[in-house]
Amino acid sequence: MAAIDFRSDTVTMPSPEMRQAMVTAPLGDDVFGDDPTTNRLMEVAAARMGKDAATFVPSGTMGNLIGIAVNARSGQELIADADSHAFYYETAGAAAVCGVQIRPVATQAGIMSPQQVAENVRPRDDPHQPITAAITFENTHNRHGGIVWPLADLRAAGDAAHARGLKVHLDGARIFNAAVALGVEAAEIAACADTVTFCLSKGLACPVGSIFCGRAESVEEARRWRKRLGGGMRQVGVLAAAGLIALDHMVDRLAEDHANARTLAEGLAELPGVKCDLSRVQTNLVYFELERMPAPAFTDECTKHGLLGDWIGPQRVRFVTHYGIDAQDIQSALKICEEVLS
Repeated sequence: MAAIDFRSDTVTMPSPEMRQAMVTAPLGDDVFGDDPTTNRLMEVAAARMGKDAATFVPSGTMGNLIGIAVNARSGQELIADADSHAFYYETAGAAAVCGVQIRPVATQAGIMSPQQVAENVRPRDDPHQPITAAITFENTHNRHGGIVWPLADLRAAGDAAHARGLKVHLDGARIFNAAVALGVEAAEIAACADTVTFCLSKGLACPVGSIFCGRAESVEEARRWRKRLGGGMRQVGVLAAAGLIALDHMVDRLAEDHANARTLAEGLAELPGVKCDLSRVQTNLVYFELERMPAPAFTDECTKHGLLGDWIGPQRVRFVTHYGIDAQDIQSALKICEEVLS
């Protein structure tokens, strides 16, 4: 019997339609710009984000790094949430590769207010301080439970940044989860940003890749950075073909993942010794705290029963629903959790 894998939505496998499209995709050399399948994906992706242009990158981490490089220069500063992926999980790439310092800002639920934006912009007339060049927002926000920014709050924060001359990069790794949760098009969310990155390889279930979108000149510079970072690939249409299927067929089904996450969270909240803030279960991420058992021991015991999860603190666990997980898996997982905790 296959394990129920809640470690991440990156463990998704491509659908049969994706696999077939990958086999039959027309190919060319993307570094030369003549891969027809990749070019088509870029057109579709840019349109979905409401941007001029797009380029394929191997990962969301590279996409975010390029977003920092395009929007800030060496010796400048980027504002980011203190729990953001760019600050927390990207191995100081902004500093190591781009020479850009990140200024972390603690927020409520990952949502940065216009006041916080304003307060963290450095005075340009002080030679002791770096110039604040850009800001990044994350939507949905991973470490804050997969919460979705209310559109009004996102627009207000973006406006506050632009009013102070900052460029805005949106880490939209799961932007389509946010769009489905809000019932809007992804372009409405991306409208706050100058550049945006989204992942194909999470909830959209593609095997590899992310997309970087922005103005034509930003994407041209992004392609140069992609080459510099070793991310220029050749017949990448074999991967882009899966992305086209994903954007056509995998976005609306994200609602199933959200429903499964809600059922899972509600079931976990009923178990003794489990605390789960249901207000933060808005998409496909479920975070919960254990009161009677260390998180590593809990996930180890769950693994023995065929349930894989991710502990991210001494008492904190993350479960992620995704393509390949169905309602029966949720019930089976809850039974395993109950047994392990008993």
